[in-house]
Amino acid sequence: MLSVTQQCQRSEPKMWHLFALGCAFFPGLFILTRRYLHKNYPTLTDGDIVIISVRIVSSVQAVMAVVSGYIITSSCKHVMKDSHWISTDYVLFGSPYMVYDIYAMYLCHWYKHRAKDITSFNIVTGFLKKNSLIVLHHLVLLLVCLPITVYYRKGLGDFFLGCLFLAELSTPFVSFAKILSQLRKQNTLLYKVNGIITLVTFFLCRILVFPYMYWAYGRQYGIAAHRVPFHIPRHCTLAIIMLMAPQIYWLSLIIRKAAKSVKSD
Repeated sequence: MLSVTQQCQRSEPKMWHLFALGCAFFPGLFILTRRYLHKNYPTLTDGDIVIISVRIVSSVQAVMAVVSGYIITSSCKHVMKDSHWISTDYVLFGSPYMVYDIYAMYLCHWYKHRAKDITSFNIVTGFLKKNSLIVLHHLVLLLVCLPITVYYRKGLGDFFLGCLFLAELSTPFVSFAKILSQLRKQNTLLYKVNGIITLVTFFLCRILVFPYMYWAYGRQYGIAAHRVPFHIPRHCTLAIIMLMAPQIYWLSLIIRKAAKSVKSD
């Protein structure tokens, strides 16, 4: 049998092919979507088209992640030992999205502020100040989580990786809200219904998913969910805390925005 190192060496070309495919797919989809909107919706401004295109690409990525997560979690009967090939493959394919998304967010920020009397340096610093948390989140996923997932976990815990993929379920609704807002549809019933769905899916898939993973591990090994943190390595619990903290912050922003919308009515 091949060692883990030998297996990684043999699969190295495939890994780079998947990574390269992701590098081409997400920017390519953005360019195609942007051209389509330019051609078919001439009344939209360049800024509108960029923001809508970014949100469409974000939704496509989220749908692919959710489908992958469902396949993985439904296939892994043992939460630690069972594995599915799509786990590592999608991580490799989807990782370039993190770099693309940072650039895409900056592009949206630039279009929003370019007409104002603001220097390029101030636009960059303003972007980093406003989006520091999500930029840091993307960089951690790319520079820390990617190597751990591909090289160091040794095929263990695909079920939990699938659960994290399912967290993207709220993203299409968040993106749709941004698109409706860009089209000045904030006062429509569709916008309000989408807001409720966004809040529910975000809470279920980005907050409750973490205690659910503890419960699933405890059920597998006959441990009460509240005792699981004392039976797993400390760095695992620390990683979950680091992943969960920004989700709680973003949920608070969604609730605050929803409350403001209700008060304005």
